Amino acid sequence: MGSATRHALAALKNSVDGWGQAELQDAEQVFAAVNAAVANQHLLVALSNPAADVSARRELAGRVFGSHLSPRALQLLQDAVSQTWSSNHEFALGLQELAVRATAQTAGEQSAIAAELTRVADTISANPELELTLGSRLGDSAVKSKLIERLFAGKISAPSLLILRELVGNPLGRRTRRLLTWAGEVVADQAGRSVATVTVASPLAPEQLAKLEAGLTRRFNRRVSVTTIIDPKIIGGLRVQLGDDVIDDSVAARLNNLRLQLA
Repeated sequence: MGSATRHALAALKNSVDGWGQAELQDAEQVFAAVNAAVANQHLLVALSNPAADVSARRELAGRVFGSHLSPRALQLLQDAVSQTWSSNHEFALGLQELAVRATAQTAGEQSAIAAELTRVADTISANPELELTLGSRLGDSAVKSKLIERLFAGKISAPSLLILRELVGNPLGRRTRRLLTWAGEVVADQAGRSVATVTVASPLAPEQLAKLEAGLTRRFNRRVSVTTIIDPKIIGGLRVQLGDDVIDDSVAARLNNLRLQLA
């Protein structure tokens, strides 16, 4: 990700913060605008063209989307086209992040969305046929979206379902597992948290989870939410991943280190 894109995303987070408690319909409209822009390469280039005046790009966004978006959603889109992006592709990715953040603003408990997205990612990963179907570049986006609705509607919250349906339908070249992990991280960041993925051999008790979250919060100097993955192969202990940071204190890792030392 280029430096221009990082600055643009930081500015847009502030724009979403200004929404306060948003309506899900606003977030749905932002996703619809993103999909329309990504589907039309000429429009995508025109909206992100750094050689064009900011006022011209904002006017174009208003002319194309004004009659389809709420004032709040249109303002967010115009804020996005006002930024400078490192590439057209990163502009598209940035628009999707903007839509995910907007969806997070519609939820009262944002950390619950991040946890739901992680659980869905685990479910999909555990079913190779489903993962292949959703991740296939040859599959129709509408068919994938309907499949998501059939499998998960009523089982996860409406904001989580919206994010899941839209990202799977338009992954922009990313694999499903990584896509949903990224979305969970964005949602957590919007809530002022980070998400740590903790792999354990058996489920943790609520008091253990609370203690672990408190310890990670102190260590990383930021509020941390924990999502767990059950993997008996680690035997015992735990493996924590938060962004690029990995703490592997699993029994399996310790045994492997011991084998290496004895080799």
